[in-house]
Amino acid sequence: MTKKRRAVVCLSGGMDSTALLVRLLSEGRKVYGLSFDYGQKHRIELSRLKQNVDYLRANGIEFDSQVLDMSKLGSLFHSALTDENWTVPTGHYEQENMKQTVVPNRNAIFSSIAYGYALSIAIQEDAEVDFSLGVHSGDHAIYPDCRPEFYEAIFNAFSIGNWDSEKVFLNLPYLNMDKADILEDAGQAIDKLGLDFDTVFRNTCTSYQPDKAGRSHGLTGSDVERILAFQKYGRPDPVEYQSSWEDVVRQAQRLERQFKQDSSAGFGT
Repeated sequence: MTKKRRAVVCLSGGMDSTALLVRLLSEGRKVYGLSFDYGQKHRIELSRLKQNVDYLRANGIEFDSQVLDMSKLGSLFHSALTDENWTVPTGHYEQENMKQTVVPNRNAIFSSIAYGYALSIAIQEDAEVDFSLGVHSGDHAIYPDCRPEFYEAIFNAFSIGNWDSEKVFLNLPYLNMDKADILEDAGQAIDKLGLDFDTVFRNTCTSYQPDKAGRSHGLTGSDVERILAFQKYGRPDPVEYQSSWEDVVRQAQRLERQFKQDSSAGFGT
């Protein structure tokens, strides 16, 4: 019997990693999910992830899912995502002020743990394992640790620094896609798995500043990018916002227009 190809995937509970999860599952992979509580203010993303894990299992889809408690890191890092007294900025995703949402070296830390896990599985199960991440083209401008050259360099370092590294492969299927492309890809995978698209994405959180009920005002950069992706994809986002879908789309489009005007004028970036 042929072994299922293994995949270790970093799962945030956000839109991109959830899309990657269903893609891998639809390909018949044996999936190992790793998630991280790193002291992020938007921990609701982990609760949403748990809802999706339960939903998938209720539909007969099993995979391994673990959440690592690294919450102490939040007090060590300088970022709007971990400091309770620091308000997440609003605006377009690529604006200069969105650098406040960078968590120093976060992806290097998570990648190191996930790679070590992938290599351990590869050795223990004598199998090839894909080290899978949902990074995409829209991340590159503000987040340097989402750029192709970063992952090429860090994966090369991991390969040099470990025996049996030829068993682990870098898998970044969304690297040249935008979020609307990712939704299209996820929709196909969800159909193949016999799941409900709205349920899967309702059980995600992209916002860095949700209220206590988990609703976003739709004005932070991560919100704007997600809203515009769903609008481009041609269907409403199933998560609940603090105002109507029509209102948050208008807000996101206004912020995008303003960003483009400011960029053309040579300021605001």
